[in-house]
Amino acid sequence: MHWLLLASDATNNSAYSYFPIGIQLIFAAGFVAFMIALSQWVGPKRKTNDKLQNFTSGIASHGDARQPMAIKYFLVAILFVLFDVEVIFFYPYAVNFRELGWAGFGAVVMFVSFFLLGFIYIIKKGALKWED
Repeated sequence: MHWLLLASDATNNSAYSYFPIGIQLIFAAGFVAFMIALSQWVGPKRKTNDKLQNFTSGIASHGDARQPMAIKYFLVAILFVLFDVEVIFFYPYAVNFRELGWAGFGAVVMFVSFFLLGFIYIIKKGALKWED
């Protein structure tokens, strides 16, 4: 009877409930490693001078490839990801809005207000102005 109590405690353990996810991660990593090793083993291995040269598509290169790029591009990309993730957080609320009630509505309003304050700050700092 003692082993039955231990078995029921093991199923309630939070670490035990993640065991299938751990097995899946190990299987996925093993599959990736196996496919990389298989492609190295089966793939062609002829290294000629033509194959080892950089591909230039017939266009003569000129100048330095490390030219500075405006930070505006990266800032807009990060802002897109930020506001895209914000929209993803609306889905659970949209599914469960009746069960969440007014407390859930208040939490969503607070969540949106923080993002709006951040967006107003970004606009006031001129982060989205493209004229330099």
